[in-house]
Amino acid sequence: MVVCFGEVLWDVFPNKVLLGGAPLNVAMRLHSLGAKVQMISSVGDDEFGKEAVSQILDHGLSVSGIHISESKPTGTVQVSLTKGIASYSISEDVAWDHIIISEDNRLKISNADALVFGSLALRTDHNSNLLKELLESTRFAIFDLNLRPPYYSDDLLKELMQRADLIKMNDEELNYVCAILNIEDESLDERIHQIAERTYSDSICVTLGPEGAILFQNKTITRHPGFKVNVSDTVGAGDSFFAGLIYELLSGSGPGEALSTGCALGALVASKEGANCEVTSEEITRLMQPDTL
Repeated sequence: MVVCFGEVLWDVFPNKVLLGGAPLNVAMRLHSLGAKVQMISSVGDDEFGKEAVSQILDHGLSVSGIHISESKPTGTVQVSLTKGIASYSISEDVAWDHIIISEDNRLKISNADALVFGSLALRTDHNSNLLKELLESTRFAIFDLNLRPPYYSDDLLKELMQRADLIKMNDEELNYVCAILNIEDESLDERIHQIAERTYSDSICVTLGPEGAILFQNKTITRHPGFKVNVSDTVGAGDSFFAGLIYELLSGSGPGEALSTGCALGALVASKEGANCEVTSEEITRLMQPDTL
């Protein structure tokens, strides 16, 4: 089982409203790939919250880890798109800022194969302290930086990178991490090696947008150039990439296969509308092996 901890929210576009939140996007995509998944979050006792629970159930996920807050509203994000690239305005002091976990779900987390989390849900002391408690008994910690200014601190990022077994960041976040760790190397490979040394991490993934992704594992760097598609919107594309990568790595696949699956999923989601659009196994296979079909 994979446990995803963090925000469940609604992405409010100019012409539509879609369920999202990076950890939920990862959870839904992992589930679609066949993984057993538990989402840990909180929504409000309001219409958005009820609809979120309904849609999560419709996707086949358990909602036993979704706390219903009677005092805080369900989270929303105002999303604007410029040439397919998303920018965000995130509501504050909402339900997912105050996640509550039952003892039963704490046990599930300690027995899970992996715990996936990002930085956004840790913008409150309550959640960051809760996550640190959970990490004490986590088998495999997976940290997606997913930086959303101003909702993170350098000290917390450094601490969580040191506690994570797998760290994922994009190319812009890589530059930020190098700055806070005082890494000045210009070579991309050397920068990743330096981050690994300073965070004691065995695995680091850096996504490069349309140029694919890099995975550092066992002191070796593997690259994938990505797949070319016509971009509709990028919301959730990185989350789907990450789900594909996580699924393959936890299944025992090598770095090359993990990157290929991740890049295919990310590209297909970017070519469609919405973070949780349907992607079939046939589409993934067709994109990964175009000459064999």
